Amino acid sequence: MQNKYNPDVLSCLANLSNDEVFTPPTIANQMLDMLPAELWSNPDAKFLDPCCKSGVFLREIAKRLIDGLAKKIPDLQERLNHIYSKQLYGIAITELTSMLSRRSVYCSKYANGKYSICDEFKNESGNIVFNRTEHTWENGKCKFCGASQAEYDRDEALETHAYQFIHVDEVFKMKFDVIIGNPPYQLSDGAGGGGSSAIPLYHLFIKQAKKMTPRYLTMIIPSRWFSGGKGLDDFRDEMLHDTRLRKIVDFPLSTDCFTGVDIQGGVCYFLWDKDNPGDCEITTINHQEENSSVRPLLENGCDVFIRYNKAVSIYRKVKALKENSFADIISSRKPFGLASDYRNFSDKYFGGAVKIYANKTEGWIKKSQIEANQDLIDEFKVYISFAYGMGDFPHQIINKPFIGLKNTCCTETYLAIGPFETEQIAQNVIKYIKTKFFRFLVLLIKNTQNATKKVYQFVPMQDFNEEWTDEKLYKKYKLTKAEIEFIESMVKPME
Repeated sequence: MQNKYNPDVLSCLANLSNDEVFTPPTIANQMLDMLPAELWSNPDAKFLDPCCKSGVFLREIAKRLIDGLAKKIPDLQERLNHIYSKQLYGIAITELTSMLSRRSVYCSKYANGKYSICDEFKNESGNIVFNRTEHTWENGKCKFCGASQAEYDRDEALETHAYQFIHVDEVFKMKFDVIIGNPPYQLSDGAGGGGSSAIPLYHLFIKQAKKMTPRYLTMIIPSRWFSGGKGLDDFRDEMLHDTRLRKIVDFPLSTDCFTGVDIQGGVCYFLWDKDNPGDCEITTINHQEENSSVRPLLENGCDVFIRYNKAVSIYRKVKALKENSFADIISSRKPFGLASDYRNFSDKYFGGAVKIYANKTEGWIKKSQIEANQDLIDEFKVYISFAYGMGDFPHQIINKPFIGLKNTCCTETYLAIGPFETEQIAQNVIKYIKTKFFRFLVLLIKNTQNATKKVYQFVPMQDFNEEWTDEKLYKKYKLTKAEIEFIESMVKPME
C-alpha cells in the first residue's frame, strides 16, 4: 500500500511579501513550546493573536487545548464550544486574512456557518475580527504608526494598512494570559524606501501588547532591532534592559526559519514572561546548527546585544585590552557633504580639479563644490561603501575598501577612514580591514546592509606602521582554537 502525502495547507502558503510572512506550523509550535505546559489544561486561559494572517497560532493552540482539557470537559462538542468561544481570540490584518484565519481555526470562513466546528457563535466573525481602520493624520503622518498620508490616504477599495491593534486602544476588553503572533514588519516610507529605510511596525505591536500586561508575550520579528536603526533605538534600549525577556531564538539567516524568504539581518522569536525576570536563554540557529546560552542581554559597559553566544568570549578578550575604537577614525555619513546621487562633476580632468568617487562612477569636481572636510582632501585615506548586503553564508560583511590618495573626495556612497600620514599606512589599514578578525567584529553589530561608523565600534585600533594578519591578531588577543574556528566559519576571505 502506498503512503499518501497529506501536507498541512498552512505550510504550503505563499507569503504576501517579505514584510507580511506566513508562519510555518513548525515554527508556530516551537514558539508555543516555550509556554508553560499547564496552560493547555487551564479552561480559563485566554489567548490573543493580534495580527492573524493564516490563523496558524490559534489553530495550534486549539489542538493543544482540545487534548489538555479532555478530562475537565469530557464531551467533545462542549469542549470545542468552550475553547473557541471563551479562550481563543484574533485580530486579522486584512479582510482576506480574517476569512483565511476563520477557515483554519473554525473550519469555516463564517464562524456561525453550517460547517463551523463551534456551534456557539451568533455572528460570522466569531472571535476573529477584522474592522477596516483608518489612519489618524497629523502633519502628513499617522500619529499611531508614522505612515505617510500621501502613500496611505487611500480609496475605500484599497487596504489602508492601518492595523487595528496598534490604532485602537482596546478591541477585546478582557485580560489575556498569552499574546502571540507574527506582526507586519514595515511600511513603505512614501519615498520608495524599503528594507532598513522603511517604517518599522513590529515594535509597535510589541509595545501595545505589553500595555495589555499579559502573563506571556511571544512574537516572531526581524532581528534588526538588535542593533537599533530607523525608529527602533528606543525600542531596542527598552527590550535589552527588560529582564522579563527570558528567551530569544535567533535565525541570523531568515531562510533557516522562513523557506525562500530573505530578510536582511535575520529573524527571531522571543518569550516575555511578566512575573519571572532574570537572565535570557539565547539560542542561535545557523544552518541547522543550534547553540544556546543563558546570559544577560548586555555585556558590562556595552549597549549592543551580541547575538552569537560563541562571540561573547572573543568580545571580552578584545575589550580587556582597553584599546581605542577603530570607529574613531571613520567619518559620519556624507564625509564631504555630497549626497549619494550627486552628479555635478565632469568625467574629464580640468585644472585644479579634485577626483571624486561616486556610486559606480568617478569624475572631477571643483574644490569649492565640496561642502565639508576640505582639510581631508589632501590627505591619504581609505574609502569603504556605506551600504553592503550580508550576502551568502559565510559572510563578507562589508565591501572591499580602496585607497583614497591625496586630492580626492567621495559622495555619501562611501565613508572616509583616516587621515593617514603615508600611503603605506593607508595600505596597512586596508589589509587590517580585509582580515576575518576585523570583519567578524563588525558582524557583531551589523544586521542590515547599512554600515555607519557605529558598526565598527567593537573593532580595536592597531599600530598601522606594521601589517596585520589574522594570525597575528589571533595571537595578540589570545584566541582559542575554538574561537578561531568560529570566526573562520562565519567570515569568508576577502580577495
